[in-house]
Amino acid sequence: MIRLEGITKVFKNGKLETPVLHGIDLFIKKGEFTAIMAPSGAGKSTLMYIVGCLDRPTSGRYFFEGEEVEKLSDWELSRIRNKKIGFVFQSYNLLPRTSAIDNILLPLIYSQEYPTNAGEKAKEILTFLGLGDRIYYKPNELSGGQQQRVAIARALINDPRIILADEPTGNLDTHSGLEILSIFQRLHREGKTIVCITHDREVATHANRIIQMKDGRIEREEELKNPKDALSSLNELKSRKKSDEGLKAV
Repeated sequence: MIRLEGITKVFKNGKLETPVLHGIDLFIKKGEFTAIMAPSGAGKSTLMYIVGCLDRPTSGRYFFEGEEVEKLSDWELSRIRNKKIGFVFQSYNLLPRTSAIDNILLPLIYSQEYPTNAGEKAKEILTFLGLGDRIYYKPNELSGGQQQRVAIARALINDPRIILADEPTGNLDTHSGLEILSIFQRLHREGKTIVCITHDREVATHANRIIQMKDGRIEREEELKNPKDALSSLNELKSRKKSDEGLKAV
């Protein structure tokens, strides 16, 4: 589905050149749940921007579903971003004065054809994500975890081929983070391709494959036969909290 060959990225500021990616080779199959893990400054977000067709590499070749991205026009790249890729960011990127459902419908405004059943589809996705009673709430009326679920719903509205999530649990507490990871695992079981960018090993171990980056290079890859189950971890966390509350009440 995604193939990168010798991808480099150099940022230029006048005569100053800053190399960020150094010959990245990467292959992601359809239906995989992959975590790209690295510390800050290692180039993982730059790599995500290239994979998401938000930026172009300095050199190398990138194929998305068999199409060589470098040969596509800006309009064609925009079409891929709108129809084939769903983005989830750490900071949610929701319009603050707009309801959850209208935030979700926003990507459809840029579609060539606005679906007649768009509103119903948005409500179905919100219900699927446990927000059926928050459809008309604005972001400031939602918790961080709920805002991230709205962002995931927005990423799903066009039924994308792949979901790219950049530090999706970075602003969340443990409970909310596990809720988000359980949603990703459920989407993965339903056949979605998911790429999660993270610096956190604990988050990465919920994926089926971990790609470790260091200094703009892929250092190693790891296949997880038994990734952590977020829903089980969430239930354990709830049980511990109930036990702690019971002890406090004694």
